[in-house]
Amino acid sequence: MRKIVIDTSVIISALIGEQGPSRGLLRKCLEQQLKPLMSNTLFTEYEDVCFRENIQMLCPLTEAETRRLLNAFYSTSQWVSIHYIWRPNLKDEGDNFLVELAVAGNAKYIVTNNVKDFSHAQLRFDSFSVITPERAIKEGIWER
Repeated sequence: MRKIVIDTSVIISALIGEQGPSRGLLRKCLEQQLKPLMSNTLFTEYEDVCFRENIQMLCPLTEAETRRLLNAFYSTSQWVSIHYIWRPNLKDEGDNFLVELAVAGNAKYIVTNNVKDFSHAQLRFDSFSVITPERAIKEGIWER
């Protein structure tokens, strides 16, 4: 099963959008066609951002439904311990942990709505690609 790292921006898009590639990607994870990787840092970010008042106001799910959805997503995830940090790397220090998770977990993709944030990395890794949810769905990354 293809291992991926899903940026928080994709999870938020899946929660607030009624359709679209972010929701489709989340569905593929819940159907166990993709294996999302999880770290303590990513988990903490999901928990913080998904339950912010402004996000909950935009989300068609109740807080309890959001909790159940995230718990189901977490149950499909592979938890990865990160033993090495790769710094300095990205302009936005807040995104470096996604690269570290991808490296530590042998991910093939980091899926994000902010691809440009990864385009000027000081360190290059050939083991994974950074792509949008649209590209992930269009290319059928779960079938490769």
